[in-house]
Order: sequence, then structure tokens, then C-alpha cells
Amino acid sequence: MARRSNNDGLGKAQSLLSTAFPRVILNDTTLRDGEQAPGVAFWIDEKLAIARALARAGVPEIEVGTPAIGVHEIAAIRAIVAADLPLKAIAWCRMRLDDVDAAVASGVGMINLSVPVSDVQIAAKLRGGRAEVLDRITSVVNYARMKGLDVSVGGEDSSRASVDFLMEVVAVAKEAGARRFRLADTLSVLDPFTTFNLVAILREATDLELEIHAHDDLGLATANTLAAIQAGASHASVTVIGLGERAGNAPLEEVAMALVQISGRETGIIPSELVRVANVVSEAAKRPVPLNKAIVGGHVFTHESGIHVDGLLKDRHTYQALDPVVLGRDHDFVIGKHSGIASIKASLAKLDLCASTAELTTILARVRAHAIATKGAVTLEKLTAIWREVSDANTERHVTSP
Repeated sequence: MARRSNNDGLGKAQSLLSTAFPRVILNDTTLRDGEQAPGVAFWIDEKLAIARALARAGVPEIEVGTPAIGVHEIAAIRAIVAADLPLKAIAWCRMRLDDVDAAVASGVGMINLSVPVSDVQIAAKLRGGRAEVLDRITSVVNYARMKGLDVSVGGEDSSRASVDFLMEVVAVAKEAGARRFRLADTLSVLDPFTTFNLVAILREATDLELEIHAHDDLGLATANTLAAIQAGASHASVTVIGLGERAGNAPLEEVAMALVQISGRETGIIPSELVRVANVVSEAAKRPVPLNKAIVGGHVFTHESGIHVDGLLKDRHTYQALDPVVLGRDHDFVIGKHSGIASIKASLAKLDLCASTAELTTILARVRAHAIATKGAVTLEKLTAIWREVSDANTERHVTSP
């Protein structure tokens, strides 16, 4: 992929991006790819709750499911469509006529038609090789368009496909009436630099909407998604808390906030709703949100280090890049092994307690000892008890001294 220069292509990509695609569109596939995570199965009421939470969060598109699974899946999709939420409902389909018919029955207005595009997957899944892929795109996309559906063509395993063949696929998809091509890093083999180069080549070759669908097996899904958008992708496939098969997908909350924080790109996502939607999905999936999960984790704005707490108390900007208020949150301080005098003093002030400099030093030593012994943070109740012990001992010394 590095064999051709992308300097001119990048210029064209950025020009197209600023005019034709001023806003990055996030397509949340929690209800489809997210539900493919091992052991996850959403009930209809849970799917509706997730769809409503995504709509409240400003997500413009959601992939609602796979109609070909059967009548129960179609019923769930129809329920979401009937809810008339302010978002586009998209169904995922194989590149087959009967899948299109199932999508029509589900009531959606747009589908993603997926087809293998790498030689290894074509050989394993389809007879006829690359020619068969192109023929299927032509016939099935045309059929879907005749049924009144908007179409995205999804290139399964795009990241291992021939670049020249990908450009053929994109050209045939456009000619057949597709509006979008989804570049899927199905097996998570891309890095941000290769992603950028690949998307820049495709952007130079087409004016179709380009969507990146990144998996996270190497922990690069967010980085690859941002690189694709920088190179000219107009759409990004994401899931709430990165839920998905294997290591999951690019997380909605990470991509949305990184685009604003780093690139100043607009997505329409409402940051203060991201924790709520994460909790809705977490409960339905029976997957707890890790405390250190970026953006929505419980400890993302929690500080113990004495140096950090002291700096934040003096000026938030010393240790704040992402303002928690934007997310409807705030900084939280806990005390433990790494706390300092400033942390102890601030925590005592919350409890309307005060201590002398000497007492603070003693309290800090006891706090650290307790944290080490218990391998955990020191609760406010325990801090109060330590303060009382130190204060009483100090008072007793003053009373008994000659």
C-alpha cells in the first residue's frame, strides 16, 4: 500500500472532506456487531432502550441488526423503526437477494450489504473469485435500490484485500447505485499509518461516502478510526464501550470525544449523555464498565497522587486536558498510599474537620500505612477515625503535660 504516493490524494481528500462531508457521521453498531460479543443477547425492550439512549446522545445512525437471523430479529428491528427516533436505522445483510427481502420486511430504509473482498475470504466463501464479487455487487445492489433502499457496500476483510481490487469494488458499487463503501478491518491488522494511506487512496478514487469499521484486537481501533477520518473517511462505525466480538470495536465514546478534543471535528454527539448510554448497554450486556475505561469509566477523573491533587487544587489546568464538566462529571479525589498533605487537608475540609500541620503529617502517615495494609483507598469514615485518634492523642498530651 505504500507503493504509491498519496500527497496529491491527501490534498483532494481534505478538500472533499471540508466541503462534502463537514461533519463526521458516527454509525453505532452496538445492536449488531456489539451483540456479537460472546454471550451477549439483547431482548427487544433492551434494544429499544439502547436505541433511545443512542438517540438522546445525538448518534445519527445505528446498525439495528441482521434481519436474516429470523422473525424475532425482524420484530426487534421493526420495533425500533416504529419508535420513530431521530436517527437512521440501518440493517446488516449479506450480499444476497433474500437478505435484502428480509431487510425490506424489517422496515429499514438503508442496508449495509457485506461481501468478502480479500482473496483468502473470497476463496473460502465464494466460488468464481473476484469476478463473482463484482457480479454480486451489481445484481444485489441494483435489486436493493429497486426495493427503495439506500445501500452501503461493506468490504469484509478490506484491510487484507488488494488495493487495486478495492478500487474496482468501489467503482462497481457506485455504478450499481450504492452511496457508501465500508472499509472493514475485520481481523484488526491495520495500524494508523497504513489505515491513513489506504483511505487516502480510496478517497482519491471516489466521491462515495467512506466508512471505517475497525476492530480492536491490537488495541488500535480508535487510533485507526481517527486516522481514517483524517485521510478522508466521512463515516465511522463504532460501538458503545467498544462492545463486540473478540476484542471489540472502536468505542463510540472514545472516537466522539477524540474527534472534538484533538481534531475539532463536529459529530453531533452530546458528551453529557455518553455515561448514560454506556450504563444502559453495560446493564443489558451484563458487561461491567471497567473503572479505567476511557471517557465513561468510574475512575477516569479520580485522583490519588499527591502531586496531581495539589496541582488541581491550585489550578485545574495543571492536570486537566479533557474537562469533566463537558461530560457531566467532575474531578474526584481519593486518599491512599500516594496522597499528600494537600489531599488530606482538602478531604478533612469536606468533613468540616481541621488539623494542625503536625497533626496532618501524622494523619498522612497513618493513611499511607492503612492503604498499604488493605491494598485500597482510605474511606472518609476511616479518615475521620484516624483524625479523631490523632486529635484525641494530641489533646491528651496537652492535658497531661506539666
